[in-house]
Amino acid sequence: MFIRQLEQRQQKANSLLCVGLDPQALKISSLNINLSDWLQAIVDATAKHACAFKPQIAHFSALAAEQQLHDIIEYIHLNYPDIPVILDSKRGDIGSTAERYAEEAFVRYQADALTVNPYLGGDTIEPYCQYTDKGVVVLCKTSNRESGQLQDLLLESGQPLYLHVAQLAAGQWNKNNNVLLVVGATYPEQLQAVREQVGNMPLLIPGIGAQGGDLAATLKAGLRNDGLGLIISASRSIIYAGDGADFSQQAGDAGQQLKSAINEIRESL
Repeated sequence: MFIRQLEQRQQKANSLLCVGLDPQALKISSLNINLSDWLQAIVDATAKHACAFKPQIAHFSALAAEQQLHDIIEYIHLNYPDIPVILDSKRGDIGSTAERYAEEAFVRYQADALTVNPYLGGDTIEPYCQYTDKGVVVLCKTSNRESGQLQDLLLESGQPLYLHVAQLAAGQWNKNNNVLLVVGATYPEQLQAVREQVGNMPLLIPGIGAQGGDLAATLKAGLRNDGLGLIISASRSIIYAGDGADFSQQAGDAGQQLKSAINEIRESL
């Protein structure tokens, strides 16, 4: 089961850090290296600091690099079998289309978890949850500046929409205990409200690093009593930490620094 694999890795590596894999052609071409070799170098340099890897599917498909996406997930599974892979694609549809999206992620790419968009309601979540050994990571309160245009809307009950999503995700949608939520580090007060709503459910946290989320406020708001419960995702600030021949070393150093910063705050809390 994904959540068990994730938390075992977090404990083994003493890490809450998820390394995002977002290839950009201009940045990689300047290094005189092909995409496959760049991906493997980044993974090898950061693996010891990571509790998960999170490839972003649009960054691959825009480069016609679906095969490289398949290959790097396979590479991680073969070389670092205890590190789960979260495919970030934010899929959202119903019926046979949702079933194909689930098949794409879990069968074609062999991802361990997938990000999904709940805007269509519960029947867009169900096809993914049927893969009971996989994680289904539902968008809840996202890190982008204008997320509140929809997610903060108040319902007749007085509850904001994002908290209603959290309530459904922790209850009605979570029949197989494989649902997680995305909550941005840029909104620590809302993160605390989500944590209170969902109990021990793990939360994927984007927004640290390039988006400027407050790490200390995030950990204080979202950590469980056991020091787990969060997956702190960082992409650009790690994988593009260096732009020279030592790019992979720089990425590894950036990953280690963020992991250490997270653990220092965890210990103080």
